[in-house]
Amino acid sequence: MNDNSNLFAKFAVNWRESATFLSTPEGARYTYEDVWRLSAQVAQSLRDIGLVPGERVSVQAEKSVDYLWLFLGCLRGGFVFHPLNPAYTRVELEYFFSDAEPALVIFDLNNSSQAGAVANKVGVPRTLTLGKDGSGTFRDGYQKAHADSTVLQCQASDMAALLYSSGTTGQPKGIPLTHGNISVNATELRDAWGFTKSDVLLHALPMFHTHGLFIALNCTFMSGSAVRYLSRFDPDSVIDEFHNASVMMGVPTYYTRLLGSNRLNAEVCRSIRLFTSGSAPLREDTFIEFETRTGHRIVERYGMSETVILTSNPLDGPRKPGTVGIPLPSVELRIVDERGVALPNDNVGRIQVRGPNVFSEYWRKPEKTAEDFTSDGFFDTGDQGRTDADGYVSIVGRAKDLIISGGLNVYPIEVEQTLNECDAIVDSAVIGVPHNDFGEAVVAIIVLDENALFDEDQIRAFARERLASFKLPKKIITVAELPRNTMGKVQKNLLRDEYKNILGSS
Repeated sequence: MNDNSNLFAKFAVNWRESATFLSTPEGARYTYEDVWRLSAQVAQSLRDIGLVPGERVSVQAEKSVDYLWLFLGCLRGGFVFHPLNPAYTRVELEYFFSDAEPALVIFDLNNSSQAGAVANKVGVPRTLTLGKDGSGTFRDGYQKAHADSTVLQCQASDMAALLYSSGTTGQPKGIPLTHGNISVNATELRDAWGFTKSDVLLHALPMFHTHGLFIALNCTFMSGSAVRYLSRFDPDSVIDEFHNASVMMGVPTYYTRLLGSNRLNAEVCRSIRLFTSGSAPLREDTFIEFETRTGHRIVERYGMSETVILTSNPLDGPRKPGTVGIPLPSVELRIVDERGVALPNDNVGRIQVRGPNVFSEYWRKPEKTAEDFTSDGFFDTGDQGRTDADGYVSIVGRAKDLIISGGLNVYPIEVEQTLNECDAIVDSAVIGVPHNDFGEAVVAIIVLDENALFDEDQIRAFARERLASFKLPKKIITVAELPRNTMGKVQKNLLRDEYKNILGSS
């Protein structure tokens, strides 16, 4: 098994059969021996219905324990796992199924997207059902299957998963991740974050996304540690479970909601050795307040579907607020200008990366692959950032979010960080909108503290003391909440579309 590049085989060498792999607050418990058996049954059940290695298995289902067995069974059998957000609509699913061409779609009958009907419409040959409680024809099938001990021999270059970009600037792009891409990243994260067999990961993340599926769980699989598995994130439920865990991974929204509880303090966190945050920028004031309340400095890191994790603040060493740390050992990272010339420290430019964790091409889009990869093999992330003298990376924003006003660059995150320092503001998003004179103008959309009154002049005065005049918002809009996706990222494309005419013909 040691010469097998199958990701499942890489995981399994770290397992102890009798050790606990997963437990739930409801009382369920599974050992690694159970993982071996159940994943074998899933892999065999997929073979039994006619799937062959390399074929895609598209899944639109809620988080469940059976979802895990499906993921592992696909790895084991060499089938390509294609997770989909349960919030996707019929129209979105029609695109995904048509593009991915799955041999099997597994879906929740209770989901309003009616994935089964969409699958039939586009000609997917097989469908199975998987409910939130695990019930359905998927479970019925694998429970009857023989537990074949075979782990398919794979090359590191064989595809393990097919993910899709968010599609905020056009149709989503398929991102094939190989067994090798995921394996090297899982190993480096295990080592970077100090995972051992004694750890217990508190898992409250969704399963359709890289964060919950690959980043969090792969550290567990690669170390033979355990998982405390929650169906969803709820602040009180998570705090209740802290004493059963040693590591928690979350998105920034999780931490702001935990800070909203008066139960959060150092005592309830005493068994936790590590908190990590990702998928969206962590506000510096959140970082500081969390440390003040709990004594823990959150480890912020940086990654994306195309690369899994690229950088992380260190487990041992300075964890700098406002940065996403240093590149992992196998990752080459550079900051370049618009001509592709590498920039020195403290200069803002495009972030480009290269390494064995980075995907090699978009799914069936050679023209987009050629566009996003440089001639020397670096992937252009589309993010803007800088490095400091110690090699720590700071993300300034997406390249497409950059505002060019009167020929001057305005980085939204800088304006947002300034606005968020204002006591009256609890959240903000800064966008560029069309302007007849400047080309683009800065507009701020803010969420006020529930006890604050909107005083635009006061907010402008606050910002004017801290920002150059060309960075000041031409318009400030208040909303009850900012639109975010399931991983906590502000959907600025929606804001730009909604407010594109807010300045009229100014």
